[in-house]
Amino acid sequence: MIVSDHGMTENGNHGGSTYEETDTLALFIGLRNHVFDYASVINQIDIAPTLALLFGVPIPKNNVGVLIREAFDSLKEDKHLRALELNSWQLLRLLQAQLSGLPCRNFPCDAFYDHQSSGSTDCNHETEDMLCCLYMEATTLYASWKSKRGFEWKPVKLLALGLATMFVSTVILSSLMFCRLREIYHGGKQQSLNLNDSMNGWSLDETFILSVILILVSSMTSSSMVEEEHYIWYFLISTFYLLLLRKTAQSLCAVRFQSSFFTQNGQSREGYFRMCFVFLLLTSGRVLRGWHQGGVNWTSLPDISKWLEQAGSQHVKSLQLISAFLVISIGLFALFSIESKGKCFQMVRLSFLISGLLVLLHITKYQDYTFSSTNYGATLLVQIIYAILGVATIGTVVALPWVIPFSTSKICPTDNTISPLFLSIHEKFPLVELRDSLYVIGWAYVLCWCLLQLLLQQPINTTPILLLLLQILAGTLYFARSGTHHKEWVEIAAFYYLGMAGHFALGNTNTLATIDVAGAFIVYTDVTYLSQHCFTCCKGISSHSTLLSGILMFIITYASPMFILLSLVMYISMKNMAHLVIPEKAGPGDHLMMMLGFSCLVPLVINSILLTAYTVVLLLMQNHLFVWSVFSPK
Repeated sequence: MIVSDHGMTENGNHGGSTYEETDTLALFIGLRNHVFDYASVINQIDIAPTLALLFGVPIPKNNVGVLIREAFDSLKEDKHLRALELNSWQLLRLLQAQLSGLPCRNFPCDAFYDHQSSGSTDCNHETEDMLCCLYMEATTLYASWKSKRGFEWKPVKLLALGLATMFVSTVILSSLMFCRLREIYHGGKQQSLNLNDSMNGWSLDETFILSVILILVSSMTSSSMVEEEHYIWYFLISTFYLLLLRKTAQSLCAVRFQSSFFTQNGQSREGYFRMCFVFLLLTSGRVLRGWHQGGVNWTSLPDISKWLEQAGSQHVKSLQLISAFLVISIGLFALFSIESKGKCFQMVRLSFLISGLLVLLHITKYQDYTFSSTNYGATLLVQIIYAILGVATIGTVVALPWVIPFSTSKICPTDNTISPLFLSIHEKFPLVELRDSLYVIGWAYVLCWCLLQLLLQQPINTTPILLLLLQILAGTLYFARSGTHHKEWVEIAAFYYLGMAGHFALGNTNTLATIDVAGAFIVYTDVTYLSQHCFTCCKGISSHSTLLSGILMFIITYASPMFILLSLVMYISMKNMAHLVIPEKAGPGDHLMMMLGFSCLVPLVINSILLTAYTVVLLLMQNHLFVWSVFSPK
């Protein structure tokens, strides 16, 4: 709405009370109705109730204006009449304050929806009585009109239907999960390597994994807990690491007292390896927790990222190069350690090698925090990297299971050191070739995602990407070497929690302000701008595209959760399943379900429970003071 504050006479006067001086312009833009011209009909006091009702906020307390009806013609009938009702109630309330003897003084607005006849009544009384009579008749007619419209899909009913659908989906997924648990762990005999108890009993780590869900659901009802949710994830994932350390130490003690000398040496060595992996998880997790001071209340406190930025851009640049080099080296080492002479697989390794080198070139040449007069070279380079990564990853997923032969003993060396039982898995697991393919596909996913994050994340977040990769590898190797000490659903749930902790470790919060939109949109900078803004010019987009920018923003924002989900492919290939008894008549579908069932169901079940619970909380908190600043962004 555009209005002018006054008019003007032919002589240029504009401070008087003449018609020319008080005649002003009111222009409404965006109304889906015909143009209307009021000349001098609209009073200035009519603007406030009109804007208030259009915005859905209360009319100012002492305003006596009448809404501009034509401004509401684009609304539906019920909303239009509701606006008229609120405006009438506002004027009646002011009249009641001035006229103490008004007959309808003691009736609230909704009290007029009574059982009066919907027909017209005679309102030929004194002025005060007539006003009250007309209002009561109007409200009665309005109530009658609403009752005759019949059943309508109100927003509350739509919300209830959506919530019911979410609840049903949660129940279905949970039922599938419990059926799968019963089939795996209660459906027959199994070979258990656990030295303390069988897999059928509840252990401390299983109880903790389930209690995490209850803790999260209960914490969602507090606005402060939502604002500082990262502390909850940090505490829970650190506690789980300590539980892993405790369980590993218990297994080492049990081996010393129960095993023979030769068996004790082998199992002790495996226990010490697992202990090292747990310490790596604890150390990297502690560094990640201190990298960004997130949340709302303590963002001003010092953290590692602030310390590095204060030390100077050269320190950030050096750490970025070292971290990027280590990430690329780990991924390439994993791919090149696989023995395969197939030309297709050689092309895959060469593609990722070229992509890694180009990423390092981009970091060295273009992510230097300095202004560049042109970013065409950087844009072209990033587009080439996108193309190579896309072709290599998609080609690996599509062609790998069909055209590339592997040496299984070289692909999954960790499985051969878990226990002698793995040597028999080739004989009892018909889809072992698929496990080999999944190992390579998993590394392709992980390396591709890491290279994308090195390109898109802020330079200060390169080291957290390296730490997340180390945590994923340490967790995968720990669970691969732990045999049956942990149930598979517990391990996958732990990965899910790790991904959520990493999400906040990258600087994300439950507020929209921390979304890194600069990494997804083109920023045209000037020499006078701050130098760090120039970093966002080279993300591979030469012109604005809502779709492409949305995809890039998704990749940046959900870096850690997606990282975990993609790494589950590698986890599946490395998980030792020799302790599971496979029926003799089991078909390929049964084997696929055994491999992929928990990896698909566990994240879906956890996410559906949390999403459904938080939707209930959001509906209950719809009138909360922080509904738009805390609960809705979450």
